[in-house]
Amino acid sequence: MFKNQQQNSVKLTVGQRIPLTIKRLGINGEGIGYYKHKIVFVTGALPGEVVVAEISKIAKSFASAKIHRIRQKSPDRVAKRDQYDVGGIELEHLSYSKQLEFKRDIVKQALRKYHPMGYKNYQIKPMLGMKEPYYYRNKAQFQVRKVNGQVIAGLYRRGSHQLVDLPTFTTQRPLTMKIIRQLCRIIEELQLPVYDEKKNAGIIKTLIVRESTATGQAQVTIVTNSEKFIQQRAFIERLTHDLPEVVSLMQNYNPGKTSLIWGEKTKRLYGQQQLTEKIADKKYKLSAQAFFQLNSVQTAKLYQAIADALDLTGKEKLIDAYCGAGTIGIYLADQVAEVRGMDIIPAAIDDARQNAKLNHCFNTHYECGKAEQIIPYWQKMGFVADAIVVDPPRTGLDRKLISSIIQSRTKNLIYVSCNPSTLARDLVWLTKKYQVAYILPIDMFPQTARIEALVKLNLRVKD
Repeated sequence: MFKNQQQNSVKLTVGQRIPLTIKRLGINGEGIGYYKHKIVFVTGALPGEVVVAEISKIAKSFASAKIHRIRQKSPDRVAKRDQYDVGGIELEHLSYSKQLEFKRDIVKQALRKYHPMGYKNYQIKPMLGMKEPYYYRNKAQFQVRKVNGQVIAGLYRRGSHQLVDLPTFTTQRPLTMKIIRQLCRIIEELQLPVYDEKKNAGIIKTLIVRESTATGQAQVTIVTNSEKFIQQRAFIERLTHDLPEVVSLMQNYNPGKTSLIWGEKTKRLYGQQQLTEKIADKKYKLSAQAFFQLNSVQTAKLYQAIADALDLTGKEKLIDAYCGAGTIGIYLADQVAEVRGMDIIPAAIDDARQNAKLNHCFNTHYECGKAEQIIPYWQKMGFVADAIVVDPPRTGLDRKLISSIIQSRTKNLIYVSCNPSTLARDLVWLTKKYQVAYILPIDMFPQTARIEALVKLNLRVKD
């Protein structure tokens, strides 16, 4: 109580400059210091640094700031390749080895916060990092606007709604950036109407490029404010001439002001309906909205790590929950007796079924629906899994699904998480019946504060 009173009594003003010693990094990669017991988050500051921080935001229990000057620099600070104030590169100023240490520690912090059973004794393996931690993202979603007559594409400045043009971005693959820059030129030269958010007018809102690392081909999706695509034929002629690598052109209709990038309607304007990607010896056809990991190199390592964790004999019945386009289950299909998967997105299930046929995986079965409903139904029908792999969104597992997994008494459970906080929260419930064998943190997103983690859990024998 006394500490909170001290925090609240500290008087700061926006624009005020204060000296700070940075103690540690926060979960979003910002430096953390204390000014008269009040916590201050400083964008771009590193542990051990002494900075002059300029206050940018004040809340009841904390303040946010930016660096005005660095008085004492950290030996772990490195020169940034990208000089943009946007998300996706929040750790680019930190040496890569220290990035890996920080992310592994984030997992430990989450466990300490939620206290799942036995967490102090968990084996947390060394981070699985990259040899070349740049040029890895196989997909980009860049907003498009017109500024002073020039068409620009990029991301919003951090903490604002101001679009930053990105002529280069070193976490994206080079082909993706080449395509986006040329698309901007084509849109500008054809004088296609670009969306104006203030007026809610214009057509082209967002450019989405997915690149196949296996084939060197790409799919472009243009998100529009109108179902009509002006000068469609001229646009396709320029696209096919300037960018032969683009083998699929899609249009997604998403009208009006909205925080959602995708609308409900997507149609093909040119070329293939899907893009083909490959992981190891498996091929995957991906529709425009299909989920696929953004780092193909690390995805191959992740899938092999899943196989290693399961220690398969070839006799297992496997459930691939949140299966998306079926990528994990199909990767494992020739190592098990049967694979079943489910997802709530019908297009994803269509992709999964098609990908199973493409890879001659005839021991697979996919259904559209919620895992917490389908798994109990399968059990009633006599299908009892030996292993379950779950790869949920950042929100983590549905509580009903956790109950279904516990009631199923499936021996082996692999939890692939992209959010250590929701992972630790879910482990509180799962560890009532399961024991954590180990956690393998994987760096799917170098230069960012995001982290992937694979958890191997075994059903407790005494239960």
